[in-house]
Amino acid sequence: MCKIFVYGTLKPDESAYDKYCAPYVTQTEAAFMQGQLFHLPQGYPAMTAGDRWVTGALLTFHDESAITHIDQFEDYDPYRPAENNLYQRLLCPVFSHTQEPLGTAWAYLMSPHKVQAFGGIPVATGLWSRKRFPSI
Repeated sequence: MCKIFVYGTLKPDESAYDKYCAPYVTQTEAAFMQGQLFHLPQGYPAMTAGDRWVTGALLTFHDESAITHIDQFEDYDPYRPAENNLYQRLLCPVFSHTQEPLGTAWAYLMSPHKVQAFGGIPVATGLWSRKRFPSI
């Protein structure tokens, strides 16, 4: 079993969910993580470390091998130097809407330097969706 916190295109009803998540997910629940959310002009979000609340979904996968498909989608290779990955996959605490701990889950975070280089725009609400932030 594997848990992943998603906040962008991998969320249910977003563009990448059906291909990369739906076939493998056994449970989905609304969840929150502390960080800072950005919209990238390329049409997808990025999260950095921070102290704001980011809204997303906690996905539980029946097979841990499913994470390799998501790693490829997120341009993450655990054997590649960190600076050569688009995101880093980190184990982070996840919370319910009442801020009760839900345990830890993998999450894909981008470095502040990369967010700035991509022209990231802060998402003050902590909630990203393609409907609210279409690609430019």
